[in-house]
Amino acid sequence: MDLEARNHSPPARSKSTTMRRLLMALNCVLLGVGITGGQLLSRLYYNNGGHRQWLSAWLQTAGWPLLLIPVAGSYASRRARDRGAPVLLCPPRVLLAAAGLGLITGADDFLYAWGLKFLPVSTSAILISTQLVFTVLFAFLLVGQRLTAPTMNAVALLTVGAVVLGLHVSSDRPAGVTRGQYWLGFALTLGAAVLYGVFMPLVELAYRCAAGGGRALTYAVAVELQLVIGFVATAFCTAGMVVNKDFQAIPREAKHFELGEARYYTVLVWSAVLWQCFFLGAVGVIFCVHTLLAGILIAVFIPVTEVAAVIFLHEKFSSEKGVALVLSLWGLASYSYGEWSDSRAKKKAEAAAEGQAS
Repeated sequence: MDLEARNHSPPARSKSTTMRRLLMALNCVLLGVGITGGQLLSRLYYNNGGHRQWLSAWLQTAGWPLLLIPVAGSYASRRARDRGAPVLLCPPRVLLAAAGLGLITGADDFLYAWGLKFLPVSTSAILISTQLVFTVLFAFLLVGQRLTAPTMNAVALLTVGAVVLGLHVSSDRPAGVTRGQYWLGFALTLGAAVLYGVFMPLVELAYRCAAGGGRALTYAVAVELQLVIGFVATAFCTAGMVVNKDFQAIPREAKHFELGEARYYTVLVWSAVLWQCFFLGAVGVIFCVHTLLAGILIAVFIPVTEVAAVIFLHEKFSSEKGVALVLSLWGLASYSYGEWSDSRAKKKAEAAAEGQAS
């Protein structure tokens, strides 16, 4: 069902608000499950004999065909009402912008996958959290995101949590990784954080372009944009796999995978599914609220990834990780309180305005 962003009558506005909240909750779940599970499976691939960074990058967006289902459903619904309904709702110029975002995503995926080859999940997650700093910066510059005191407090707490976690990174270097490779992974992952910090405000900017000319911005448009982004990013990584001869190497790698050949392919399939959940959840949060909340949520799920890495990958849980968990939860509480306060203030202002009008 398409969710209109504006121009509602009071009953329709109430229904739309409820649907948007449900949609927001769903996208938060998708983002959290996707980023946690995707990172764990990517590291599991490397831990058990995987070596192809282009393949690992490709898996992050290879699940894009799953989005054909909701896109087809949206088109079928529109066509039932109007036989002349277009296949896609996005204007051509917005689809072209989405293709550009797909290239950025493909490059970001490769930097992340290559960096993770030399880093444990805990360290990689810490470095990826720095995307929040770049998200805040570019959201302010590109889309004019207002920075409130609670938001800046949340950013500060999450950043301090990442720094605290960073104090232990040199002590858990993966076996067989040299010091030089470790710092290469460090730099590559920071580069991925910068690119993703740019990517999210650009997605919000694409939404605004899609909603230009008086058109209502719908969730169907957001899914179409993610479909194009995923397709182009996958094509970018496919080219890298062809040049690197990854497709020929997959059967050989599967035979030598420490968990077995069948589990090798299971890891690949579920990696693609979970990473697609993450990307869809992230663009969904941007659609429902704004870019900054998506960045906050990505940072908040870092401690969850840390705990999961301890349980499933047997990585060490240090005191620094415990402190970071508390700081991250504190940061989320600060942001949530700020949003709640702003929402209550807006409702009071609207009620006062309605009272004066009557």
